[in-house]
Amino acid sequence: MKNIDIKIASDISCPWCIIGYKALQQALDNVDDSITANISWLPFELNPSMPSEGQDIGEHIQEKYGATPEQSAGNRERIKQMGADLGFTFNRGERIYNTFDAHRLLHWAETQGKQTELKLALFDMYFTHGGNPSDKDQLITTAIKVGLDQSQARDVLDSTQYTDEVRALEQQNHQNGINAVPAFIINNKYMINGGQPVEIFEKALIDMANEMT
Repeated sequence: MKNIDIKIASDISCPWCIIGYKALQQALDNVDDSITANISWLPFELNPSMPSEGQDIGEHIQEKYGATPEQSAGNRERIKQMGADLGFTFNRGERIYNTFDAHRLLHWAETQGKQTELKLALFDMYFTHGGNPSDKDQLITTAIKVGLDQSQARDVLDSTQYTDEVRALEQQNHQNGINAVPAFIINNKYMINGGQPVEIFEKALIDMANEMT
């Protein structure tokens, strides 16, 4: 059995991050049982200066990328179809939010062995159900759904716990050349950028496993 370490730099508000993860999971299902993956998540904020109340998503995309409403609508339809093809439902909300508290909660969840479960639940909360990942109550509700302790989750969010740790990891990402997400770091040796097709991940997994022979 060959175990591959995969760290994923991502943000909850990044649709390509869940698309890339779903493609990776399908690739893992496609390779033989001799390859397994240890997956962890690195924090990356697409919009670190976003206020907690958020911003209209069409307005944000126009300001940040210069996309017209028609282009934005076309991109959303493409993302929605790609998600559906990989088994994820996009019913994207109308706003984009600050995600720093969510990253702090994810850092804590890793200490509880629940980081991936919480990450996926947050993607579902935001993209499928139109939730607000900057709202503490919604974050706590999502944490409870994956079996995390309610009072401990609230203690994290009501304090500054893991602020320094998350900031340090974000800085490390930038120092390692990660300026966009998703970024998949395999065995601390190779990096795959973007929401790539299943075949790209499958080849990378096989190549890495062969190197470990």
